[in-house]
Amino acid sequence: MLVQVECKGNPKWIRIPEKNDCFDFCGFIKEASAKFNLPHGANVVLKDSAGVDVDADIFDELVRTSKVSFKILDGDNNKSDNVPQAEIDLSEPSCPGSSFSSIESESSESTVIPQSSKASKKRFLEEPSDCNASKDLVHAALHSKPGGSDILKEYEQTSSLSDKTRKKLVNILVADMVEKYGRIPPVSIRLSYALGIITLFPNLKDKCSPTGYEHYYDPRSGQGYIAYRLKTVQRNSVNNLKGASKVVYQDGPKTLRKTSSATEQLSGDECTEAISMMKHSTDTPVIKDKMRTTFKYRQNLIHDPDKSSLILDYFPRFLDTPGLIDQDFTMLFGDDISSKFIAKWPTFYKQRVIADCKNLHPGAHVDDLLSALEECDCGWDSDVAAILLLIHLLPPTVKGRKTGKISATEAADHIVKFIKVGTSVKTFLEQIGSTQPFLLCVGEKRSIIQKFYIILDQKAIPCMTQTAVAAFDELFKAHFVFAVSYDEALCNFYTFIQTTVYGIDVGTAKESPRVKEIRVRIENTEV
Repeated sequence: MLVQVECKGNPKWIRIPEKNDCFDFCGFIKEASAKFNLPHGANVVLKDSAGVDVDADIFDELVRTSKVSFKILDGDNNKSDNVPQAEIDLSEPSCPGSSFSSIESESSESTVIPQSSKASKKRFLEEPSDCNASKDLVHAALHSKPGGSDILKEYEQTSSLSDKTRKKLVNILVADMVEKYGRIPPVSIRLSYALGIITLFPNLKDKCSPTGYEHYYDPRSGQGYIAYRLKTVQRNSVNNLKGASKVVYQDGPKTLRKTSSATEQLSGDECTEAISMMKHSTDTPVIKDKMRTTFKYRQNLIHDPDKSSLILDYFPRFLDTPGLIDQDFTMLFGDDISSKFIAKWPTFYKQRVIADCKNLHPGAHVDDLLSALEECDCGWDSDVAAILLLIHLLPPTVKGRKTGKISATEAADHIVKFIKVGTSVKTFLEQIGSTQPFLLCVGEKRSIIQKFYIILDQKAIPCMTQTAVAAFDELFKAHFVFAVSYDEALCNFYTFIQTTVYGIDVGTAKESPRVKEIRVRIENTEV
């Protein structure tokens, strides 16, 4: 990476060397000193464009997360600045071990040798901060800032925090952090504040995350509410850590997975013969048996970019034999995971989602959905309405500059559509074009649905059970059975269903802080 460096009014471009996957502070100082012909053994001070001192322990993160330029000051000629100085021995070919050179302060004769950014981050990941100290840190910050006592009072009364209050909490803590530790606080400080939040407010802890505070700050990915607020404060336009070591996430439905089924799989001519037999058979038990024995072949086909779009041509029985989607999904994940949505949504999640949505700002779509739950004869079936309410808790976000943000109401139309009994399904499919999988409801009106279909590649797959909960269960499963990505507008919505309800890829799926926050909130909601 090249950065602009100024020394004694003379700007130059200098390359930052890398060492052990980190930008090398020590090497950079040597490069700059050589470029500006500074004498060997010179004391130099590195500052950013705002005049803030840059130390070794935050150098790598600063370069990766900000568009920066630097100033190099000759410490011997700038004693009046009264700032810490980085003493670099230019005669050495490289810095010894993983430590940077010593940092000396005029007010102290002691020498501190900070570890490299990479080693420091690793240490903070492996050695959690003191919970009580972190709790006191957050508690003191809230007591010292306007509005902090209101946050404490709300949690005391409700055992939770609303979206508005959570934003206020993060803003107050980031302001306190920047005030005390500068605009780019060390990772250890960010971790302390995140840990302090879930220690002071235990119901905000995410039990599905390794430490419980990743939705506030995740040092591995650099994400979380604290990280986002810091970027806003820093006016940072860089959204991704370029070149940094990142977490490898499962790619949801697109991941090729090992089957959990012990069913013997056919190959070669036997597999070809079974596929041919299914195309001409009308015996449902035979079809289901042959589908089981050709499962592995079908999965390989689905994950082949050149053939995946032809899957319904190779296996047309999906279009007239209900239950095949559920069967394939169960072979992927087993009976326990396959049954979770139908078992847990009506008994646990539905009422908690409804209760949380009653606290949302009034809106026409939310009001209509809530009214449908009151056994009103207008609007959607109550089970469909409850599922669509979840979108308002996990609304669409903008993905890149080319795609605009859509509303939760518009996103709901990406999940479910309705046509009246007697309407031609074929004509309807010709009009909608190619989209991600969605649920088609057929009935006299939205509150009384008689048939459900999953629409994929402009083809209608009949649902096995004609209830809204079972139909949505199959819609979700279709993404994995056919390896189809989630609709971009519904990524948070489906990720929540995947990790929180089904328990798929917990800890390895890429979840936004919002997904984690809603999981925590719902699991702690009393109904």
